[in-house]
Amino acid sequence: MKNQLPEGVEKYGETVVFTEKTVPEKITNNHDTKPGVWGKLCVLEGTVDYIIPGPPEEFKRVAEGDFAIIEPTVLHRAQPLGPAKFKVEFYR
Repeated sequence: MKNQLPEGVEKYGETVVFTEKTVPEKITNNHDTKPGVWGKLCVLEGTVDYIIPGPPEEFKRVAEGDFAIIEPTVLHRAQPLGPAKFKVEFYR
């Protein structure tokens, strides 16, 4: 699991801010990004688990003010743990 974006990528978009009540199933179910598209899961409040189903399964517990890097084409999901606010930024 990477802990930083590669050099040279630029932000081109982001999702709305999700809460544990508004997060769509697409985010909480396994999905991936297109080739060349990186994501940055940014937690604004609370805690969210970033999960790569594997095998072996990997996860990072992302707390308020922290982030997780989403690599291109890697199957993953995000699961809020109680009240949370978060968004995903997209880079290429």
